Amino acid sequence: MTLMKSQGNRCTEEGASRGSAAEVLLAFLRLGVTSFGGPVAHLGYYRAEFVERRGWLDEAAYADIVALCQFLPGPASSQVAFSIGIMRAGLPGGFAAWLGFTTPSALAMTVFAYGIAGIGNVGQVAWLQGLQPVAVAVVALAVWNMARNLCPDRPRATLAVGAALVALAVPSAAGQVAAIVLAGLIGWRLFPPAASAASAPLSIPINHRLAAVALALFFGLLVGLPVAAVATGNHMLALIDSFYRSGSLVFGGGHVVLPLLQRAVVAPGWVGNDAFLAGYGAAQAVPGPLFTFAAYLGTIMQGWEVGLICLLAIYLPSFLLLIGVLPFWDALRRSAWAQSALRGVNASVVGLLVAALYQPVWTSAIAGPADFGLALVAFLLLAFWRVPPWLVVVLGALGATVLSALA
Repeated sequence: MTLMKSQGNRCTEEGASRGSAAEVLLAFLRLGVTSFGGPVAHLGYYRAEFVERRGWLDEAAYADIVALCQFLPGPASSQVAFSIGIMRAGLPGGFAAWLGFTTPSALAMTVFAYGIAGIGNVGQVAWLQGLQPVAVAVVALAVWNMARNLCPDRPRATLAVGAALVALAVPSAAGQVAAIVLAGLIGWRLFPPAASAASAPLSIPINHRLAAVALALFFGLLVGLPVAAVATGNHMLALIDSFYRSGSLVFGGGHVVLPLLQRAVVAPGWVGNDAFLAGYGAAQAVPGPLFTFAAYLGTIMQGWEVGLICLLAIYLPSFLLLIGVLPFWDALRRSAWAQSALRGVNASVVGLLVAALYQPVWTSAIAGPADFGLALVAFLLLAFWRVPPWLVVVLGALGATVLSALA
């Protein structure tokens, strides 16, 4: 056992010093092209590739990184990729991991956005309408899976329902943050810390001074961007602020960001709701992270250049938070109070997903029995027949086309 631990420690430490950014880029580019199935599936791909096959880090280190990324706001699977890249090849490795994993999906969503722009009124296109019930099924499956893992008992299930009620009663970023903070406080006071085995220290090649600068920049932009946007009246600053704030305040990954982004771009009239939901449905058909939906939205608004800006804006908070927190996580993760609070936060994430499933996903996508039937079949295929998500999206589009022709 001691020998195995020492080999794992050596693997983690040597991986951080011997890797190259090019190596990291190629490894994650391959995953970016082939990783279908959403955030939970991505974590499985990472474990198989970097723990089992390549040995870049050991099991305990990987579990600790996943725990941190679930605790922080932002896209968990992309944050795990960024963290693995940092541990392997420093900050250049982190950005190489993000670039490799994100680029294929971002390109696909940008191309789809230009296709939508050419179509015009997407509300009149049957196959695009079929993508919306599939989005309902995908979010419902996320709720189903996360509830089983994160709310296995009555106290945490109750906490999840309470978080959903708060989010529905206060449908804004403030409501989400309030639900998460309250759940963390309740978990800290009431939940016993989860038992965990001792693990080796993480090797993070980031100094504390850089970490402090990154954290200061994160909070500075969170406060300063909306002030600057209002003071100048600049549309581009308002756009950057909307996507930065969405990336800063979302817990639970790509599905939970949906209501934040809808309020950010649909409410002011920047993107139509039909185009919004069609793009979200299409995001299920491509590999890689769901946050590349931001590239689609920016492209729909003003072309690929703005799509790139929106993509960087929604990811920037994740970069800054990880750079700021990773050097301190090793000590924090051993704290009993942090473990208890994390259990409460995880339960609230399930509640936020439940709220998102109703508003805006269900209310915008299910207009009648046919839509509900498509969503039901899509859920059956995803949850019980294990059909790949991209194929379910294709089948949803075909089903909507057939139903439209028969109507």
